[in-house]
Amino acid sequence: MSLAAILPSRNEPATIAAVTTAVDAALDDLGAVIVHADSSDTPATARQFAATGTTTAKVPLTDLVRGKGTQILAAACRSEIATAEAVLIADTDTRNPDPAVYRALLDRVRAGAAVAIADYPRYWDEANLTNHLARPLIAATSGHDVPQPLAGDITLSAAALDAALRAVAALPAEVAACVDGYGIDAFLLLTVATIGPIVSVRFDRPKQHAGSFPHLPAIYQQAVPVLLHLTAARRPVPVPRGQNQASYRVADRAVEPTRLATMLTTLDSFGPHLGGYDERPWPLPAADAWHAVNSGASATEAARRLWPYYLRRVHDWLTLGQHATTRQRAERLAGAHARLHHYILTPAGARR
Repeated sequence: MSLAAILPSRNEPATIAAVTTAVDAALDDLGAVIVHADSSDTPATARQFAATGTTTAKVPLTDLVRGKGTQILAAACRSEIATAEAVLIADTDTRNPDPAVYRALLDRVRAGAAVAIADYPRYWDEANLTNHLARPLIAATSGHDVPQPLAGDITLSAAALDAALRAVAALPAEVAACVDGYGIDAFLLLTVATIGPIVSVRFDRPKQHAGSFPHLPAIYQQAVPVLLHLTAARRPVPVPRGQNQASYRVADRAVEPTRLATMLTTLDSFGPHLGGYDERPWPLPAADAWHAVNSGASATEAARRLWPYYLRRVHDWLTLGQHATTRQRAERLAGAHARLHHYILTPAGARR
């Protein structure tokens, strides 16, 4: 099976070489290719990639328009990628990357999966968009409970990547603009969900990478409209009788009080709370947003209205989570997961 990898990057000269080396080791194929899709502010990242020795052929794409999705899609359209039967996409801000992780993702697609996506345990103060919204919403509407749907490390079959490239052209302009950015992760997973098996590959160690918290507004504004748009057209999936509650893995770590205070202050600075906040408990506002888009509302507008509730949810999670045990955190996430599923299945008027 012919293999390829896409490495999207922006200003990551400190980590690109190690990721490239690990990906090269995982590919372990003289006929494979690594495409570096770079939109950095300086040539430093591209230079580090060029200077990294590999047995795999390398293709540098530089001076790309900024946007994770734009970079990945530009690379995916290359002729070198078109001939690959499995394509690995790997985050380039990863510290201490493990070739075994990338190899495991490739192996699952080689074995017949349409998509293989990494399932890392996440620290309790991270993965807020994943845990509070993306995972439970995707599970309720697609039937696929993917623990880390926005993982960033994913392998696609040729058929899955082709389906994603064709789906881009059918998107409304406002959603397509989100896919050009951080919305690409949700887009890739949701557009290929009907192509074949989706496999989550479980790993035991948390991923070491740059924190996303400072970029929370941009990630939210680009990912959530894609999530709402692509899930709203789906029929909610009833919970199978006897199915156990979703399992959340929440890795524990101490968060310094000063750092936590800074995070809470940062959340407050992300206001003002557009449209006000009327204390509707989470995840009701998330279900309201989904029902609105399902009824024809704009996904970007629904995401904008949901934003203040989401901020409050993250604020409350961080405030209360610092005093909770690892088990309590996991149980609270699982409980909210089940409630969102219930609210998605329940007509909006019946919840008032």
